[in-house]
Amino acid sequence: MSAPVIGITSYVELARFTVWETPATLLPHAYVSQVERAGGQPVVLPPAGDPSSVLSRLDGLVLTGGGDLDPNSYGAAPHPRTDYVRDFRDTAELALVREALSRGLPFLGICRGIQVLNVALGGTLHQHVPDVVGSARHCLSPGEYNRFPVRVSSSSRLGEALDAPEVTVAHYHHQAIDRLGAGMTASAWSEDGLIEAAEVADHPFAVGVQWHPEVDEDPSLFNALVTHGH
Repeated sequence: MSAPVIGITSYVELARFTVWETPATLLPHAYVSQVERAGGQPVVLPPAGDPSSVLSRLDGLVLTGGGDLDPNSYGAAPHPRTDYVRDFRDTAELALVREALSRGLPFLGICRGIQVLNVALGGTLHQHVPDVVGSARHCLSPGEYNRFPVRVSSSSRLGEALDAPEVTVAHYHHQAIDRLGAGMTASAWSEDGLIEAAEVADHPFAVGVQWHPEVDEDPSLFNALVTHGH
């Protein structure tokens, strides 16, 4: 039997490699490695054209991390710390999520990915988490993950996948869910009360986490995605 085909969204950023410095479609390879390790066939989806048009050829979808969503997409004025907004990526990925939901396609949203899912369903975001929780622990320093525990709902799809009431995970985010979108249910929280995971109740597997499972050893979430894609 062929491996489930898992689409992975990607960035478009200025990048330097070999002798070149040029705009590039790029993706941290950890996402690709985790999908392959879980038994899936990774396919990178750039935010160009209409990525949602290829969903019929996929068995699952990973929405990856990246810069902040344009606050206009959820009816808010920009916070001074909102940054790295890429309108073309917002447009492509919001359409991608809505089509994936309508098709019942299994997907996993990571960091920015859970935010795209929430906004696609009419939810809103905290634009700068330190304003909410009073500390910078969720994004302690540039380019460095901060690991601390989150509490997991045992009755959720996330809880079923992780099989633990608490997990210590890699955090790197300065935004997070504020008001949940329609049909979204929170499924993990940090000790300061921030929503760290949420899922769509009437979907086979539509799970978003605010942390970065791609950089950790535990393959549970990628295994669950690929299993649902069979």
